[in-house]
Order: sequence, then structure tokens, then C-alpha cells
Amino acid sequence: MSYPTLLTKLQDGILIITINRPEKLNALNKDVFTDLSAVVDEITQNSAIQSAIITGSGSKAFVAGADILEFGNLSKEAAKALSKRGQDVFFKIENCIKPIIAAVNGYALGGGCELAMACHFRLATTHAKFGQPEVNLGLVPGYGGTQRLTQLIGKGRAIELLISGNMLDADTALQYGLVNYVVQADELLNKAIAILTNINTKAPLAVGACIKAANAVFSKVQNGYDVEINAFSQCFDTEDTIEGITAFFEKRKAIFTGK
Repeated sequence: MSYPTLLTKLQDGILIITINRPEKLNALNKDVFTDLSAVVDEITQNSAIQSAIITGSGSKAFVAGADILEFGNLSKEAAKALSKRGQDVFFKIENCIKPIIAAVNGYALGGGCELAMACHFRLATTHAKFGQPEVNLGLVPGYGGTQRLTQLIGKGRAIELLISGNMLDADTALQYGLVNYVVQADELLNKAIAILTNINTKAPLAVGACIKAANAVFSKVQNGYDVEINAFSQCFDTEDTIEGITAFFEKRKAIFTGK
């Protein structure tokens, strides 16, 4: 599929998604949200796609924030709908059963930081910056930023960032646990691809179950331990588990089929 605001490239089972609004520093607008929602559907439904990377076009920004032009003269109800739509798309990313990682190649501010946090984990370049500067506009994050930032870096650090509007540099983001790796700009995609190439050799159903169980830690309606028990038991009804155990005893590499 083609998307007006995204560039996509499928490489060895990895879909590389580039948000392509460089003239706006890849700011999120309604068209980007429409395309992100559709591309996650494609990731889920297309068996040729095993995992995905989200990054931004250009060298300056991953996503510098939401497109403020869409915020003008919003009514309270329209603002509520805008926030709900953004949260729904980011929930879809977070709960995708195939790994989606963020390759943060510059500014990840406001909605851009929220998008990165919705991904399953994050890599960043040395010059990347993270932040939720919405208070500078008299606003709060609306796409899940208050929740995911607190989950990822802890309440005290999150509240400080949220109410100060300050930015984190890449090294501090790594120290706080917001990102998994910091690399040079020319190494970013290669590092992300190397990680996913390894993950893509694992049992797809087990990978998806791990994502689901880890997400349940923060669920208000699920008991994460019960989700884990169910996921563990369901694995024993799959061909991949039989293959994995057989390969272990036969001292060979398992060949998983996602069945």
C-alpha cells in the first residue's frame, strides 16, 4: 500500500516506515494519524511483515510534535475527539502483536514523544531530544504522554518533565530508561534492523504473547499474571512450541512458522 504522509519499504520482513513531512518537521496531523492507523493494520494483516520500524524523514526531527495549525479555535468537544483519536491510534501501535520500534533521529517532542513511547521500545541518535512541552501552550499531552512517560521513567521524573516543559537529551533518556540504545546517526537504522532481524528468528506467536503480557502490567482490566498463564498454556497448542522443543533436544536451530 501507499500512504500520502508515509514512506514505506519492506526489507527482509521488516517494514521501515518514515513519516514524511520534512517541511513541517514531520508534525502529526489528521492525515498522518489516518496513515499510521492504516499502516498498523497492514503490519497486522500482512504475513510478509514480521516487524516494523517508525522513523522520521530528514536529519532534524523524528516528529517535532502535533501540527498546531489544527488546534486553532477547537471547541472542548472537538479537542476531546482529537485526543481520543490520537490515543486510539497509539493504542493500536502499542498493542500490535508484531514488534514496532521507534528509531528516533532527532526531535521527539509532544506528539512525537508520545508516538515514540507507544512503540514497543526506542533507539535514538546522539542528537535526539525528547520532551512534552505542551505546558508552554497552556495544554497537557493528549495522546497518552502523561501515562506512558510515567510508566517508563517513574512518577517524579515524569511530573518534572511534564510541568517544566524541559527536554531530555539522548544520554539522559538512556539513563532514565526512555530509550534502549543511543547510536550515531548513520548507525540508527542498521542498529534497529539488526535487533529486529534477531527477533524475527524467534517464534512469532510467542513474540506477540510476550508483548501482550508485558502490556498487561499497566492494564486496569487485566491481571498480568493471568495473561501470562494463558499465554504460556496456549503456546503448547502451537506447532512452533513443538518445533522449538524438538530443535532444542536435537541440538539444531528451530525453524518457526508462526503456527
